Amino acid sequence: MTNHLNFNVYHPNCPSRLFFDNMADKWVLFILDTLKVQAQHFNSLKKAIIGISPKVLSQKLKMLERDGFIDRKTLDTRPIKVEYSLTPLGKELAETAFQFKLWAESHMQYVLDAQRKYDESSQ
Repeated sequence: MTNHLNFNVYHPNCPSRLFFDNMADKWVLFILDTLKVQAQHFNSLKKAIIGISPKVLSQKLKMLERDGFIDRKTLDTRPIKVEYSLTPLGKELAETAFQFKLWAESHMQYVLDAQRKYDESSQ
């Protein structure tokens, strides 16, 4: 039986705060959502996630691998290719990221309307 620790995200020294720091990043959410569909190579990810730099993509992939959300597999090809895929934990988190995506796409007009209304009233 696993002894689960009690984590409290509101406590300043709780490690779950670092999780929120890492996950509250648009690139992480985009990577998770992109890998949700299928495993991909680095260049495929770079093409699919418009605007991400190779350096940032590499950093985020390493972080996600370290945290147990993605697997990195070196393929025995010429030239050698690396493939990234979601772990079971990553798949679960990707579903949450996908819900954020759906929410943003279906509610963005309300946000834009609220911003416009606020900006007009504060002039």
